[in-house]
Amino acid sequence: MLNASSLYAAIDLGSNSFHMLVVREVAGSIQTLARIKRKVRLAAGLDADNMLSREAMARGWQCLQLFSERLQDIPQTQIRVVATATLRLATNAAIFIERAQAILGCPVQVISGEEEARLIYQGVAHTTGGDDRRLVVDIGGASTELVTGTGAQTSSLFSLPMGCVTWLERYFTDRALAKENFAAAEQAAREVLRPLVGKLRYHGWKACVGASGTVQALQEIMMAQGMDEHITLLKLRQLRQRAIQCGRLEELEIEGLTLDRALVFPSGLAILIAIFTELNIESMTLAGGALREGLVYGMLHLTVEQDIRNRTLRNVQRRFMVDVAQAARVESLAQNLAQQVSPQWELDALSQQLLSSACLLHEIGLSIDFKQAPRHAAYLVRNLDLPGYTPAQKTLLATLLLNQTNPVDLSSLHQQNAVPPRIAEHLCRLLRLAIIFASRRRDDCVPALTLTASEEALHLTLPACWLKRHPLGAELLEQEALWQSYVHWPITVQP
Repeated sequence: MLNASSLYAAIDLGSNSFHMLVVREVAGSIQTLARIKRKVRLAAGLDADNMLSREAMARGWQCLQLFSERLQDIPQTQIRVVATATLRLATNAAIFIERAQAILGCPVQVISGEEEARLIYQGVAHTTGGDDRRLVVDIGGASTELVTGTGAQTSSLFSLPMGCVTWLERYFTDRALAKENFAAAEQAAREVLRPLVGKLRYHGWKACVGASGTVQALQEIMMAQGMDEHITLLKLRQLRQRAIQCGRLEELEIEGLTLDRALVFPSGLAILIAIFTELNIESMTLAGGALREGLVYGMLHLTVEQDIRNRTLRNVQRRFMVDVAQAARVESLAQNLAQQVSPQWELDALSQQLLSSACLLHEIGLSIDFKQAPRHAAYLVRNLDLPGYTPAQKTLLATLLLNQTNPVDLSSLHQQNAVPPRIAEHLCRLLRLAIIFASRRRDDCVPALTLTASEEALHLTLPACWLKRHPLGAELLEQEALWQSYVHWPITVQP
């Protein structure tokens, strides 16, 4: 029986959607048990005097009746419910909150815009990999949060009175997707942003991440269309042009855009274009968590780790009983080989980090079955929750693990979009060689290898008499050279 004391729930009463996250604490991290989301569009119920309509409140109460069923077995001290922009604005918010508390059986806290921004940042810091000097952007239904910080510490917090629901009602009220509608929405957003641009730039950032439904929708669109996961101003403008071509909201069709997101997508897109333009953002990726994760980690009082990916890798290794020493041995050899060929193959820091991750996880499939271990490993990585890794990075890792041995599925390496296809090929080749030469599972049996690259050709130099002394290893290497030749990866071996 699941121990109720290990369960935690966070509920976010947002302006567009109500969300509930239920988790279990596991080894200093969280395991998601349920994510429930309902489109309530609370902000659409605000009139000119900021009175919330009875219809909007009724939609919210109906949603909370569903949520309350999941809360019955969770200690009240381990439940946190917060309300954001719309209930900050609504003059009759007390009426909604009183009944909401009766339905849920626990307090509902209306948090300030600054507190919302802080919690969003904490959720990102606990779940998102990459450079930890960040700008975090969250476009909600009625407010947009912008936060800078390093590691767990924020350096600036801003909550702005614009969101995808309120901008929909103001600038796309006729449901037309015309240039004029977008221009008005973008200009208005830029005017809201301008007073704080200098402060944000003063604090600076190395990486920009988006934590909103708008950014999630953009990721899904880009992955559906085979693009890489980096959001750029060029891509945003191309999507705006596609929306304009559709003409009206009811006719908006973009590959990868879900129906439940389509209504508020153009308004969120306009706000994001304004943010990119005013702040000169080069690239943005999707955050691993946001407000709800910030609430949960706050209740758990867990510190933000310097490297979230390392925490994730340790947890997965422990869970699937990985031989940690062997994983580290393969990683060390793969990185040694990568350093030798990096001048020719130009493997950047992220590519080398993803190679290390693949090495450290390459044997997780053995916990299921030896015969299909690479296939099991790929399935697990593709479907596990891996804080610190983006969806595209998970796909790359799964593809590398699928191709760690046996014939190469070249098309799968080209279908991932975390790195260019040629880089994915290079990482795959290095992983396969490292696995072969570390197969004795002893540090003193790993040979001193010299690897050079000339475009796509690899030349491997082995210690004298190594092939003669290791007939099984020689056989494995011969088979590997054959498999690589099938996909036009030349490799020569100097005994």
